[in-house]
Amino acid sequence: MSQGLASVQADRPLYRVGRRPDTWAWPDWAYAGPDGTFDNRWDDPSGSFRVLYACSQRVGAFVETLARFRPDLAVVAALAEIDGPDDGPPAGVVPWTWLTNRASGEAIVSGRFADIGNANSLATLRTALAKNAIRHRLDEIDGATIRLKAPRAFTQEVSRFVHDWTDSDGRFTGIRYLSRLGNEFVNWAIFEPPHGEPSPFESTTTGAIAPDDADLSEALRILGLRLAEPEARTDVVAFSHPSVCEGDGKTPTRRGGDLLNDE
Repeated sequence: MSQGLASVQADRPLYRVGRRPDTWAWPDWAYAGPDGTFDNRWDDPSGSFRVLYACSQRVGAFVETLARFRPDLAVVAALAEIDGPDDGPPAGVVPWTWLTNRASGEAIVSGRFADIGNANSLATLRTALAKNAIRHRLDEIDGATIRLKAPRAFTQEVSRFVHDWTDSDGRFTGIRYLSRLGNEFVNWAIFEPPHGEPSPFESTTTGAIAPDDADLSEALRILGLRLAEPEARTDVVAFSHPSVCEGDGKTPTRRGGDLLNDE
């Protein structure tokens, strides 16, 4: 018998890296794909609510967002077979414009999240979404399944299941899950609330990212990346964009920018 979905709260600030000016704005629907999603792991497959992705560790937010700049695995393998000094593969390059167009945000988020990797949660999913898994040619639903990069449609269906789940404690604010890029990074998928319901954000701030930011530098080291040299007449302009969500349920219409994802 399934045990329901395990619940947990974000008991400390969450971090996110996204486009300026506000890293915590919901992404504009204009940038959704034909399937109504933004091609992220926990997006709503029916395209009726949006999701923001954050991390408990600020360096983890950088790792998640920058991972797409890593060299292709086939390139890494091919270079490893070339005779020569053992200097390792060349570092992938993060464009300087990536830095100038992005910001780092911090938020206090209220509500309860489904701890999707918990044994009780997995048992519940295994019963409720067995047909979904079979349709996606998955032979099991376990901790490994929910961390698969593909088929992304399955984890999106899990997200919808969690979003619609209601019990004696009410609904979930989102999903807590471990990063595919390192177990030390705890990630959070935050659901857009229905119109008229309170925002899950108690407070949010957004600030510029300096080229020598310690967490950025550590993320680049972990991923084997380097930041490109500054482009001509381009500077990182310092700014701060604090905002406090009053719980009015209003939906921003400006572009939310990059989703912190697990690609």
